[in-house]
Amino acid sequence: MYFIKKMKNLLFKQQIILFVIAGGLSAMVEVGSFKIFSTIIPRILDIENNFYGIKYMFSNIFSSLLGVFSNYFFSIWFVFKQGKYSKRKEFLYFTGISILSNLLSLMIFQIFFNWVFINNINIVIYTFSPKIVSKISAILVVSLLTYVIKKRLIFNG
Repeated sequence: MYFIKKMKNLLFKQQIILFVIAGGLSAMVEVGSFKIFSTIIPRILDIENNFYGIKYMFSNIFSSLLGVFSNYFFSIWFVFKQGKYSKRKEFLYFTGISILSNLLSLMIFQIFFNWVFINNINIVIYTFSPKIVSKISAILVVSLLTYVIKKRLIFNG
């Protein structure tokens, strides 16, 4: 019994590490594409800078979509072995949960961007703009929640 409990604990820790790696790769896709979109889209659409009080809405939506797709594939390749449902249903559930979590992330981004991260953050070799720090922070806040939900509702442990 002790051995089985120990193995479950080890597998859980391994899964957490793989989830962090998959999430990190997805976050790189999302933040990188957000940087590109938030530079290009405002040049095309003036409303990108302020759409009824929402800053960088389209950049957030497009980058979040890329993040969702990359996270799904990284999750099924590295983290979760088998879903509870068919691949189609699994993808639909995954996407639905991701859309809800991305709406939450968009709200958190707005809070961080408008009230928390007002100035650039300088580290030794790089300066992070408020929009990038806000995007990264929103992703981190939502990640734990989505892990638990996806693990319990979509995938088999």
